[in-house]
Amino acid sequence: MTVQGGEDHLAWIELQLPLGLPGSGRQRYAAAMHLYRRGLLSADILEAYRVCSPKDWEDPDLLLAARRIRPVEKVAVPADRAIARLIEEIDRYLSGFSGVGVAEVRGRIARWSGGGVRPKPGKGNPVVDANLGPALSALEQTHPALADAISVASPHLSWITYGEYPPDEIGAAFLSGHAFASLIGGGAPIHAAEFDLGLFIIAPDVLYRDHAHPAPELYAPLTGPHGWRFGPETPLVIKPAHVPVWNRPHAPHMTKVGPVPFLCIFGWTQDVDLPAYVLPARDWAGLESLKIGERDGS
Repeated sequence: MTVQGGEDHLAWIELQLPLGLPGSGRQRYAAAMHLYRRGLLSADILEAYRVCSPKDWEDPDLLLAARRIRPVEKVAVPADRAIARLIEEIDRYLSGFSGVGVAEVRGRIARWSGGGVRPKPGKGNPVVDANLGPALSALEQTHPALADAISVASPHLSWITYGEYPPDEIGAAFLSGHAFASLIGGGAPIHAAEFDLGLFIIAPDVLYRDHAHPAPELYAPLTGPHGWRFGPETPLVIKPAHVPVWNRPHAPHMTKVGPVPFLCIFGWTQDVDLPAYVLPARDWAGLESLKIGERDGS
């Protein structure tokens, strides 16, 4: 469905709020009431949204189908609104954590997110096409609103490969198995200086070899379990989803992706234009072949 902008358009979009989002049942009903008063929605459809409003997981479309009433046609969310909503959901997600890194990233989101949104969609990315769906399926079990916001905004983002590493140092599997998209930063949909916020995805079982960079970095993993270490040849630590990692400037770190694609929020808070570099280690071959879940304690 194509509709004009303004309050009516926002109401049509709010009818599509993801199931399970706290308060979404009542928000959907409020949107339905607005459209009914404007003569854009029938009384029968409004009643279905009213009945479902007390339970956020209750699907009005299922009730409408049971009553042999045609569900409301979906409305395309404008690219700028989709990206703005994703940033709002990221900030809401991060608000559930504490720590210096989280505070720094949220402070910069607050500073820069009020700028105009200029979507910069790129070409299709095979890593995203193959892996974003499974990652979001895992995420929506616990964070349906964030998963939905990522899904809706993803087509409007420019997903690219990080090209600063020498290919022979970072490894072919990582080069062909990752992608990232900036939301706020230089060249991102929302411009910022000395700040980069975005999403990062890596295919299952890939090793992101030991590396470091001048930029302080927050990782907020949305899937798991994955393996981590913070120094070449130090022990691998298995971490579940939703355990943020704060890497200080030049701090070594490595990620071994588990059976579910690695999807995370990342934030660089200064020195964002200085490149990352690989830190050699002698145990990469074994880690490349390792499957998370085949180790004791994982």
